[in-house]
Amino acid sequence: MADTSDFRNGLIIKYKGDPYVIVEFQHVKPGKGGAFVRTSLKNLKTGRVLDNTFRSGESVEVVRVERRKYQYLYRESAGLVLMDNETYEQITVSEELFGEGVNYLKEGTEVEILLDGQEQIISVEIPIFVSLKVSETEPGFKGDTASNTLKPAKLETGAKINVPLFINEGDVLKVDTRTGGYVERVKN
Repeated sequence: MADTSDFRNGLIIKYKGDPYVIVEFQHVKPGKGGAFVRTSLKNLKTGRVLDNTFRSGESVEVVRVERRKYQYLYRESAGLVLMDNETYEQITVSEELFGEGVNYLKEGTEVEILLDGQEQIISVEIPIFVSLKVSETEPGFKGDTASNTLKPAKLETGAKINVPLFINEGDVLKVDTRTGGYVERVKN
């Protein structure tokens, strides 16, 4: 058991029966009354973020997790097939654990799996930025650069994002998997 003095960003605790990661925290010592800790917690199973206040010194259960690197191989009806980079063992993981980022996964992408003490998967973390090739987009017109106009583009994984007018088919783009937004064009 730990208490609120052990809080740090990234610490995983058990709260209301689910594993939560501390996104941010702040110790508050008001002029009147006891001190408390204001936290922002992210549920590792659902991805929901909630704000909670703990009394200073309150006990919390710290969840010990193990991080393992896996490589995404392919998609099947039961989920996504991943291979352990050390043992080459293959496992099938449900798509729900990937969240919206599953749309930006291509074969060979390295992901990180969080496992609890009973070897059960808590969550899957995909890279924040991925490089993907544009498979379909309309051509941009010369002289159409006065405003910050965007056009739709389809990526090699099937995901659709909005990109600037100068992007063409075959260009490789850096995409933010958290927001699904265009970051930049990757130089060859």
